[in-house]
Formats: sequence, structure tokens, C-alpha cells
Amino acid sequence: MAWLGGFGRLCAVLLAIFSFSFQGASSQLVVSPVGPTLVNALAGSNVTLAVSFTGADDPTVTWLMGDLPVVTWTIGSDVPPDIDEDRKKVLNIEPKGSLTFVNVPLTGYTSNYTFEMTKSGLAKSVTSFTLEVFERIQSVILLTQPEFAIEGRKLFTLQYDMLQGVVQQQMWLFNDIEINSNSQYTVEERSLVIHGPNRRDTGRYTVFLKNPFSSVTTHINVTVLYGPEKPILEALPAQPFYLSGDTLSVSCKAEGFPLPTAKWDFGSQIPDQLNGVLNLTNVQTNQAGTYTCTLVTEQSKEKLQMNIILKVYERPSGNPMCSVQSVNNVNLQYYCMWPGGTPQAVLSFPTLSNTSSGAETFSLTFNASDNLNGKTVTCMADHPVEQNQCSVTASSPMKFLPYVMTRVSSDGKIVVTIECVSEASPEAVVSWSQGSETVAAGTTYQISSNATQLQIRDYNVSNFILQNYTCSCSNPLGSQRREVHLQGPSISDFSLFRNLNGTIVTLTWEVPPTSVVTGFDIQMKGPYLPNKSRSGTQKRGSADVFQTIQQKPGSVRSVDIFFLDPSLTYRFRVIPKALMTEGEPSEVQRIGPGEGLSRAAIAGIAAGIPCSLLFIVLLGIAIYFCFHSDKNKSRQIRYPVSRAVEKAITTQTETTPHILLTGGLKSPPDYNRFNLTPSERSMALPTFVPPAPVRVATTV
Repeated sequence: MAWLGGFGRLCAVLLAIFSFSFQGASSQLVVSPVGPTLVNALAGSNVTLAVSFTGADDPTVTWLMGDLPVVTWTIGSDVPPDIDEDRKKVLNIEPKGSLTFVNVPLTGYTSNYTFEMTKSGLAKSVTSFTLEVFERIQSVILLTQPEFAIEGRKLFTLQYDMLQGVVQQQMWLFNDIEINSNSQYTVEERSLVIHGPNRRDTGRYTVFLKNPFSSVTTHINVTVLYGPEKPILEALPAQPFYLSGDTLSVSCKAEGFPLPTAKWDFGSQIPDQLNGVLNLTNVQTNQAGTYTCTLVTEQSKEKLQMNIILKVYERPSGNPMCSVQSVNNVNLQYYCMWPGGTPQAVLSFPTLSNTSSGAETFSLTFNASDNLNGKTVTCMADHPVEQNQCSVTASSPMKFLPYVMTRVSSDGKIVVTIECVSEASPEAVVSWSQGSETVAAGTTYQISSNATQLQIRDYNVSNFILQNYTCSCSNPLGSQRREVHLQGPSISDFSLFRNLNGTIVTLTWEVPPTSVVTGFDIQMKGPYLPNKSRSGTQKRGSADVFQTIQQKPGSVRSVDIFFLDPSLTYRFRVIPKALMTEGEPSEVQRIGPGEGLSRAAIAGIAAGIPCSLLFIVLLGIAIYFCFHSDKNKSRQIRYPVSRAVEKAITTQTETTPHILLTGGLKSPPDYNRFNLTPSERSMALPTFVPPAPVRVATTV
């Protein structure tokens, strides 16, 4: 084939010389290609579209790529050719007008090319070429869409992909037999489409690709998947229902290729299973329900599901529960609940109705009447496994005592909270009124969500004093009312307690239940308590009037006062306050030796003198009789004793002499031994404990 190409070019040259020899005679431009007009080029190589011409000297030539001029030049001219700016690196015109492509790219240059030659006074001459740029075919692979061929799907496509190359010819084969487009197959530019694939389309598919510079053959094996078929579900032992604690197994099987896998689901749970067999041991009621078997072909992801329902019977959990509620504070609604169980329990109130019943939750509504107040109503709960019951009693509100609390809000208002709670069934509804007007929630009044608490807010305590508020607790069976009369700050009880040494006292007090109190001033009259001034000196002296030494909030009911002198007299009182408004002071409590004898002390002394004289007389008589009795005993006959006893002499272990006791009287205690102050000696005398007895032997 190479020598044929060389011969063609030689003929073209001879024809050009011959045409040039007769140029003057013909006076006509003649252009002809040198070689074939269909030129195949390998990307990256140099290729030339060769031409020859006769009939004129130095004609003007133009190369067109399609309809676009890319090179213009006058042969033999010193002016450089006019080449398209984007193609200067690839296109080059030869001295005789031929067009050369340098390192021709794969894309952008496959096209039809036209060579035009013109000369003034002569007709234009034209010739054409077709250039196709190829690349060697490499690394061809076959792909499928979708990934697997599945029986029953509409389409299955095989298409090829390659690393590089330009395909000029393709051929598809199935089991080495060429495939042509028909009702089953469609051959497209780069793919083969199988319509409605089935099991018979399983086999080997081949694609053959070719261009002028290379050819490639590639194979792929295709397996058409099918199934899963309709599954078979079976529970053993076969029973219409199962009892709690039974053991059973459920199986799931189906045909398909490849063999599908089975998986059991129960709601959101995945029970333990093996090869599509679900084993249930000690089955419980929460395992009853719909079990779903899902069959999956792993490669195709085809799924098929089928359900089986398992019934497990068991009694409802716990015991029935009864309650009664209010409907619009007019009617009574009786409830009975026994949730759970399979099947659900049948509930009824035989004492209220013989015709009505319900399951799991049942209620009956009746007009409130006196015969229902305090009446016990029983709910009967019937279940195949067990019969049970519960009872409820409706009652009107009981008597109650309101509770009053006082505090100060963050914005400086006095907040009085009144709480009313009455025991009742159904729960009592609480309402509030002031006088004859209903209390409505707003800026001054705030009512809790369950209406049991009323909060009253104001800056001035006088707006609380002498106000009457009424709380009413009611249900369909009756009501209870209580009035609350708010008072100003006051003290109802005040007490004082001191420690043994008299250096610390504890003050305690109470306030009336409806008194509005936000704080207390603790006041004292008497010597100043130890307290250093700013200069570091000890403050001394005493106050003749009450002075506030501490301030306590309204919730406090006791306070301790320290660093008291037991030998001095102090007086204390408490003043209740509602913000800046003071109430009546409490009674005054005193501690210390006092200032002289009180009237009560004088009266006690006057009454004690005759009693003391009488006691002294009786004491003398008793001493006389004791002495006379001892003297008579000394005159009695004395018998000799053994010499061993004579020699037994027991002496006293202490050096202090014995205090002889006569008449059964105890010696007075030594108060100096206790180191007591004079004020402490006015306290109750300590009990005297006599020394241990000492044996004394006397020699006769």
C-alpha cells in the first residue's frame, strides 16, 4: 500500500509539470489533491493535506476548516501567511500551498477542509479533504446499569468505557453470536440494551471495538437474578393463641436465585433467629403481636415481606384502680381502670348500672345527690384469667383551717399568702372573695394554678388590716367556707430562757395566725453589750430606754443574745413590724438580780416568817427526843467482847474531822466550794451529798 501512495504523488507531480508546460496555452487555474482526500491521523503526529496547482504564478490560497477560514497566503509572497490566532501552534502552510498539522490534537481538528486558489483574471479553483484524528483504543471495560440484571425489570444496559481511544466500529456478541437490534436487544452508540431481561439472558457478552490504528475485544458474564418467591410462614406448635410462659418457633422460607435470606422483625425489635427460624421461649404478653418476615436477595436487594400474628394471653398488670372526679362542679364521674392484659378486662359498676360496661378504662357520670355522699361504689373487673375489683367513696369537703404567710417581694411590697386546703373526694374547687365581691387575679391579687393560694400585694400594711377574705372549698357534694380577718403586726406570746452561767439568753415569741408581720426589732434596756467603737475603745454605760440591738425577718421566732453579765439586770422586748409600720411591743422579760424586792417577794417573806418559827420549834422537839433516846440506850447492860475485836482499830483515812449527824439532819453544803457569785447564790441550793461511811472500832 505504501508504493501505491508514492506512485500517486509522483503522478500528481508529473501532472503539475505537464500543466505548467501548457499554462500559457490554457490560462486556467487547476488545483488537485496529492494523495487521498480522506486522511486518518494519529493524535500527536504530523500530517499534511497535500495539493498541486497549474495555470498561474503566485496565486492566493485559502484553507477553510468547515466554513471558517483558518489560513490565507499568496504563494511566493514575502508577507507571512495569515493563520488563525488560536491555531498557529498546529497549522503551517507549505510553499506550494499544502497544509501541515504539527502534533495534531485529538479534539478540535477532525473536520472537512477546503482549499481555494484565486488569481486575478482567472476563475477560482477548489479542492476538499476530510481529516479524522484517532487515538489508540486502550483499557476497555464493560459496565452494567443497574449493577445486576433482575428478572422482571424493564431494562438492563451494558456499556463500555475506556481509558482512551476513538472507536470507528463496534460489534456486540452473546455467547459468541453477533447481536443485532430487534425487539429484545437495542444496539446503541456505546451500549447494548436488553429489554425485559429474564433467566434465559444469563451468559457471556462480548464487545469488539476497532479504529484504523487499533482494535480491542472485551467480555463480561451476566447472571439474571430472580426471586424471592412467595414465602411460607409456619408456627409450631400450631395453636390459635399461646399463654404466657409457653415456648414456640416460627419459620420463614422461600425460593429464589441466589437463595434469599430471611429476617424477622417485631415492631422496632429484632428477635434472636437462626436461618429464618425464630425461637421464642417463655413467651410474654409484650411479645404478642405482628411478626414480619423480610426475604432479601443480597445482590439485587429485592425484598418480599409476609406477616404472622401471635396471640399471647395474660391477666392485666397490677390491680384495678377506682377514682371519682367532678364534672363542672355539678356531676360526679366514676372511673375504673385496669390497663393492659390480653384480652382487655371488662369493667362495670353494678351498684350504679347493670347495663353499662367498658374495657381497660370505664366511666359513668351521675348527678350529685346526698345518697352518693359517703357511699362506697365498687368496680367489678372481669378477665379470662382473673376476676378483680376496686372501690371508691365520694365525700363532701371537710372543715379546714386557713394558713397565712407574710413576706416582702423584690419590689418592696408586702405579700400576704392565704392557703386553704380541704380534704374532699373529688378534689375540692377553691374560690376567693372579699366581702361580697369575687377576688379576680390582677396586680394586687394573684391566685395559684390550683386556686388553693391567694396572694395579696401592697406597699401599705393599713390596706391589709381589718380586711376580711373568704375562701370556699366546694365539690358537687357540698362546700366549706372560712373567713380570714387580717390583723396588723402583733406578738401573741413572748418567753425568755438563759443558760446556766447567765451569759446567754434565748428569746422566743409567737404571732397571731392572721397577723401581717414582715420583721421584728429586738430591743434591750440596761447595760450596753460588749462592743468596740471605731476608735477601738470599749463602749461602756447603760441605756435607760429600750434600744434596738437586732433586727430579724418575719419568719424568725427566736434569737440568742450573747455576752451578758450575770450580775447585772437586763430587760428585753420584741416589736413586730410590717415594713416601716410598728405594732404593739411584746411584754417585757427581765434577767438579773433586780432593783430591790418586789411586792411578791415581800409577801413571800411575810408568809415565810411564821412558817420558819414553827419549823424551828418542831426541830427542837425532834432533837430532844433523839437525845433522850440515845441516853436510855447507854444505860443498857454491855457484854464483853473478844480481845480480837478490842485490838481492831480502824482510823479515818481523811485528815478532816468527822461531822457528827444527829437527829437524821444533813449538814449544810459549803457554798464557797462552788465559787459562786452573789447573784448565783440566789438560785436554788445544790443538793448535798454526804461523804462515804467510815467504820470505827472502839476498845471497851
